[in-house]
Amino acid sequence: MHPTDLPTDATNAIDQRLTDLEIKASFNEDLLDQLNLVIIRQQQQIDALIRELARLRQQLPDAGSGGAVLSRAGDDLPPHY
Repeated sequence: MHPTDLPTDATNAIDQRLTDLEIKASFNEDLLDQLNLVIIRQQQQIDALIRELARLRQQLPDAGSGGAVLSRAGDDLPPHY
């Protein structure tokens, strides 16, 4: 059976369904592009945070007495004891 053998109503219904599917596919492509951009941006943020964490870890041993102050402050009893 060839599409030209179908009644006009059936052909119009098929055309409408095809158009609807093409619209949905187009929206899905746009959504996929947007999600890919979000993933790229998030990966860039993760990479920046990893670099910042590495930089902070390198600075931590260089803090010298700053680390000792933190450990002594934790040894003190609260005032209510």
